[in-house]
Amino acid sequence: MPEHTSRRGLLFGTAAVSAGAFLTACTSNENNDKSPAADSKPAADDKPGKHVTIGFAGPQADHGWLNAINENAKSRAKKYSDVTLETTEGSNDTAQQIGQIETLINKKVDVLVILPADGKALTQVGLKAMRSGIPVVNLDRIFNTAQAYRCWIGGDNYGMGLNAGHYIGEKLKGKKNAKVIELAGVDSLELTKQRTQGFDDALKNYPNIEKVARQAAEFTVESGQAKMAQLLQAQSKFDALWNHDDDQGVGALRAIEQAGRDEFLMVGGAGALSAFQAIKQDKGVLKATVLYPPTMAASAIDLARALGQAKGVSGLAEYEIPASITLYSAVVDKDNVDQYMPTGFR
Repeated sequence: MPEHTSRRGLLFGTAAVSAGAFLTACTSNENNDKSPAADSKPAADDKPGKHVTIGFAGPQADHGWLNAINENAKSRAKKYSDVTLETTEGSNDTAQQIGQIETLINKKVDVLVILPADGKALTQVGLKAMRSGIPVVNLDRIFNTAQAYRCWIGGDNYGMGLNAGHYIGEKLKGKKNAKVIELAGVDSLELTKQRTQGFDDALKNYPNIEKVARQAAEFTVESGQAKMAQLLQAQSKFDALWNHDDDQGVGALRAIEQAGRDEFLMVGGAGALSAFQAIKQDKGVLKATVLYPPTMAASAIDLARALGQAKGVSGLAEYEIPASITLYSAVVDKDNVDQYMPTGFR
């Protein structure tokens, strides 16, 4: 699951600069690629440089978002003639993933990109890589210490909740005694707490809105359907729903359709292709989704390549790449869904 411990506040809005597009031209003067698609071609003036072997280690792709992470990394690496990508078989077993990373260290790859199954548990192997002279790009789930990575890039769970809350708040601004409900993710995960906190903080700006119910699901279609059915049975009428995850949202929409309910608007989370398609068709309750972009993996490859070639990032004055990059949780609705459609994951 996407996870990060940051709670960086963001201004509400639907526009966002794609980190993938921003980082592609690490040495170019201008980047003319305005598409957020992760497989967009590198800028023409970003000429090949020193060859870089990048080791990529991620968890098992048992969720649509995680599968998209893997595909974004592989697709991006293929765009560069000066990059070789060494990938491991994804694993949710921390001992196995540590072993896979140690194999990449022993192969003496130039740079490592690691999305750890458990950031805390894999901190030591991140430190081992850094101490052996291999810079690490820590992807999304963060290690316990900044000494274990050269650069961190990931999403903003607090920002997801914040922007979902503001979007709903603006839609219900003129409605008296508006009621909203929340279908959260796994409550034991810090990311779920951050998404809820952001949502609650945003709603404080709208005194006409009350959150009347919250139910935690498990990021699966089945749990989304079951928990949404419970919410619908308990709440005879409400005005908006925020669902933390588009995968479990597939189940939630099934429950909504079975119940014959349509008096409310729904906002999803993450950026699944199915959600984008439903938003574009605009025939149901789903009106928007808040991104947690898997394109971060493509940007991680860009960063790793830049590290391996000792380059900075186009658009910044510094000679070095940043120590951390937090992606923006853009709101995608019918007005901008076509722009983001290429990034939707299955």
